[in-house]
Amino acid sequence: MSTSPSATAKRRTAWRRIAVAAVILVPMAFAGLFVGALPHGDDALDAIPAAVVNQDQLIYQNAPDGTKTPVFAGRQLVTELTKAGSGFSWSVSNADDARDALRSGKVDAVLTIPRDFSKSILSLSSDAPRRADLSIRTDDAQSYLTGVVAQSVGSGMVATFGKTITERYVSGITSGVSELGGSLGTAATGAGTLADAAASLSGGLSALSGGIGSAQSGAVSFAGGVDSYTRGVDSISGGLARLHGGAAGLSGVSGGVADFTNGVSRLAQQGPAIRGALANLQAHPGDDAAIAAVSQAVQGLVGGLDLVNAGGATLRQQTAQAVSGIQGAIAQSASGAAKLSAGSAGLRSGAHSIAGGLAGVSSGAATASSGASQLAAGVGDLAAGLQSGAEKVPSGNADTAAASAKVAANPVGLTVVRDHEVSNIGQVAAIFFVPLGLWVGALAVFLVLRPLTRQAMISTAANGRLVGSGLARAAAVALAQAVLLVALLHTAVGVPWSAVGATLPFAVITALAFTAFHHLLCTAFGKAGLVVSILMLAVQVTSTGGLYPLQVLSAPFQWISPLLPLTYGVSGMQEIVAGGSAAPVLAAAAALVAFGAVSGLLSWIVVKRRRAPLLGVLPSISSPA
Repeated sequence: MSTSPSATAKRRTAWRRIAVAAVILVPMAFAGLFVGALPHGDDALDAIPAAVVNQDQLIYQNAPDGTKTPVFAGRQLVTELTKAGSGFSWSVSNADDARDALRSGKVDAVLTIPRDFSKSILSLSSDAPRRADLSIRTDDAQSYLTGVVAQSVGSGMVATFGKTITERYVSGITSGVSELGGSLGTAATGAGTLADAAASLSGGLSALSGGIGSAQSGAVSFAGGVDSYTRGVDSISGGLARLHGGAAGLSGVSGGVADFTNGVSRLAQQGPAIRGALANLQAHPGDDAAIAAVSQAVQGLVGGLDLVNAGGATLRQQTAQAVSGIQGAIAQSASGAAKLSAGSAGLRSGAHSIAGGLAGVSSGAATASSGASQLAAGVGDLAAGLQSGAEKVPSGNADTAAASAKVAANPVGLTVVRDHEVSNIGQVAAIFFVPLGLWVGALAVFLVLRPLTRQAMISTAANGRLVGSGLARAAAVALAQAVLLVALLHTAVGVPWSAVGATLPFAVITALAFTAFHHLLCTAFGKAGLVVSILMLAVQVTSTGGLYPLQVLSAPFQWISPLLPLTYGVSGMQEIVAGGSAAPVLAAAAALVAFGAVSGLLSWIVVKRRRAPLLGVLPSISSPA
C-alpha cells in the first residue's frame, strides 16, 4: 500500500511544527523540570534517609538530698531527631545494620551517639568537663552533597542541642546561686543563734565572775579564820606541851607520896611497940627497962614523924610545882581554845561566803553551759549552711573554670566522616559532567552524521547490516570522545591514573550506550529525535541524583530516575572516582549495556518497518523523513 505525496507532505509539515514547538519548549523544560523536581522547599531534607545509632549508656545523677535521677541524653536526642522537621528522615538502627545500609545506599548518613554521651553531658558541672561528641558518617560514593548537607544539618543539630544543654547548665548555676542564698540564709540564722548564745554565755560568765568574786571574798575571810584557828591550835599545842611538862613533875609527887607512906608505915610499925612498952610501964611503973623501952619506942615514933614530915614537905613542894605547871598549861590551852573560838566565826563566815560564791559559780556555769550549747548549735548551723553554700559555688580553679566555660560555649561536638571522600571540586564536577558530556557528544555525532541515508534504506542490504554500519560510524566518534574525556579526567581533574582501568572501560560502555540510544531517536524521529534527546537531557539532569540525594526530588522524578541511562552513567562514574566498591560499578555498566542493546534492537525494528513500504513488503508506518 503506497502513500500519496500530498499525505506525506502533510505529515512532514506536522512533524516540523511539532519539532518547532518542542524547540520552543526546551528552555522552559529545563527550568520547569528543576522547579517541579524540588517542590518540598525547606522540607526537602526531611526526605533524605539517615540512621541514628544510639550507643549511649544510662547513668544516674546524685542529688544533694541523696536521690538519684536517671540521665539518658542519647535517648532524648534520638527523640528530637525522629520528630518531623529535624532534617533528614531518621530511623533508629544498630551499628552493623547502619553500616550496611550506608554501603548499599539505603541511607545517606549515619549518626552515632557514643557510649559516654550522657556522662560527658553531666561532666559540664564537674571538675573535669569535657565535650560530648557526636559523629556523622556519609559516603561520597553514594552522594557527594550528602556529606555537605550532613555537616550543615549536624552543625545545626548540635547547636540546638548544645544550646539546650547550655541553658540547663546556666539554669543549674542560677539554681545553685539560689540554693547558695538559701544556704547563706541558714548560715545567717546560725549566726543569729550564735549571737543569742554569745549573749547568754556572756551573762553566765558575768554571773560566774560575780560568784568567783564572792568566793574570793569568802576565801579571804576563810583564810583569816584559818590563821586565827591555826594560832589557837599552836597555843593549845604549847599549853599541852607545858601540861605534859607539868605532868612530868607528878613523878616527884609520886616519890614524895612513897616517902610519906613509908614514914606512915614506920609510924604504924611503932604503934604496937609503944602500946606494949606503955602497957609494960603501967605494969611496972618504975621499971627502968620498961621506961627505956617506952623511950626507945617514942624515939622511933619521933623518927617516923620526922620522916613523915620530911616526905610531906617534899610532897607539898612537888605537888605545888606540878599543879602550877598543869594550871599554866590549862590556861594556855584555854587561851588557844579562845583563839580557836574566835577563828571559828571567820571560818563560818568564810565558809558561807565560799558556799555562796560557789553557788554563784554553779549558776553562772549552768548559764554558760546553756549558752555554750546554743553556741555549738549555732556553730553547727553556720557550718552546715556555709558547707552547703560552698558546694553550690563553682570550682575556683582557674583551669577548671576555663574548661567549663569552653565546654559550656560548645557542649556538643560533631565529627563528619565521609567514606570515599572526594575533596577535589574538579573530580566532583567530573562525576556528573563526564557522563553528561558523553550524552551531548552522542547528540552532536548525529547532528553531523545521519544514521541512514535514503539510498541505504532502498538498498538490498540487510536491516541488521544497515543498523550496524550506522552504529559503527557513530561509535567510532563516540569512542574518541570517551578517550579524550578520560584523558582529561586523569590529567586536568586529577583522578589517579591507577583508576584508568575502570574509568576508560566504563566511559566506553557509557558512550556506546548513549550512541545507540541517539541512533534510535534519529532513526525513529529524524532530526526531531535530537530535540527529544535535549528534552530527555533536561529530565535526566534533574532526576539523575548522584551529586545530591535523590530523595529531595518529587516522587515522579524518583520513580523515573532508575529508568534513565544517565543515572547509571553518573552513579558508576561516582563509585569509580570516589574509590567505592566494584559491585555498583558493574551493576551500572550492566544496565548501560542492556540499555544500549535494547536501543540497538529497537533501531533494527524501526529500520525494518520503515524499509517495508519502500520495498513494498510491509505497510508503511508514519514517520518523518
